[in-house]
Amino acid sequence: MIEIRKLSKWYGDTAVLRDCDLSIRKGEVVVVCGPSGSGKSTLLQCINGLEPFQQGDVVVDGIHVARAGRALPRLRARLGMVFQRFELFPHLDVMDNLCLAQRRVLGRTQGASEDKARVLLDRVGLSEHAGKYPAQLSGGQQQRVAIARALCMDPICMLFDEPTSALDPEMIGEVLEVMNQLAADGMTMVVVTHEMGFAHRIAHRVVFMDGGRILEDTETAAFFSAPQTERARLFLSRILSH
Repeated sequence: MIEIRKLSKWYGDTAVLRDCDLSIRKGEVVVVCGPSGSGKSTLLQCINGLEPFQQGDVVVDGIHVARAGRALPRLRARLGMVFQRFELFPHLDVMDNLCLAQRRVLGRTQGASEDKARVLLDRVGLSEHAGKYPAQLSGGQQQRVAIARALCMDPICMLFDEPTSALDPEMIGEVLEVMNQLAADGMTMVVVTHEMGFAHRIAHRVVFMDGGRILEDTETAAFFSAPQTERARLFLSRILSH
């Protein structure tokens, strides 16, 4: 479904991704972890066409992202992106946040968009909040709205960039529960996170990055029981001790 080959990216003279290779199959849940500044978020943004890259290739469902051109907005819609900071439109209520891209990108009618939005708001447990504005919601509720908004576009894969890092501890569980359910339903997911408990329970594979490189790409149980690199062992020992 997603093929990344020899992906490299620089900001000026600074390399942020170096020769990254990664394959994601339909129905897989892949957690990407590593220290801050290791290139995790940039990798996701290159998959989604939000960041250009200088070398390599990213192919999503047969489409070369770098050559998508005018088809890029529709391709992005098929890759539901959930950001750390929610990225909801503050001047729109929840229903309009969920309907806007459906109408503009997918060409759905307002009625069809609202029908879809209601189904997804119910799925994330927020049906009664359709008329509220983002500022009237908790952080956990806003992130669940963001997930519902992405799902409204019928994505083939969901990309999560540190979806719980901006949340208070008591709100993290409600967002992870929605993600757990998506995984159980067979949604393909790529998740950048430090939530190692979530990774251990849900991920099929763990990708460990450092210095812009993918140092490990292995089955979850193997990663947690016997990391292949000293850098991954150090990372795990530090993060699991907190």
